[in-house]
Amino acid sequence: MSAMPQEGDLAQEAEIVWLEDPTDLDYVRQALDKVNTRKGKPRYERDGRLIGYSNLEAKAPRSADSGLFARRTFYLLPHDRPNRPNDPDCPYNVGSPLEAVDPRTVEAGQVGQKTARSQGTTEIMTAGS
Repeated sequence: MSAMPQEGDLAQEAEIVWLEDPTDLDYVRQALDKVNTRKGKPRYERDGRLIGYSNLEAKAPRSADSGLFARRTFYLLPHDRPNRPNDPDCPYNVGSPLEAVDPRTVEAGQVGQKTARSQGTTEIMTAGS
């Protein structure tokens, strides 16, 4: 199960671990997944590939309702623009999925942001865009 992360959900993050260098990726999708560990590579059950994940602080509490830990995962699906450069049939030649963020804006404890780069445009993005 996953959800869109909010700032308060990330207070216990200790670090972001990248499995692939995100430098050349326009965007990655971010999700808040419920898992049974505070750190280490989480189980990945989506199409596509896992790009990175968060590790939590050693004393991060379990969710009271599920008994699991909320951790972020960063991933790409097969039809995402970073997987299909220069493909005119790519559904995200301009724009990006709702959960997509520029990986250069990802830091532990902070929700990633959309940028002109993640949107595939050259215009400046403003808060709330």
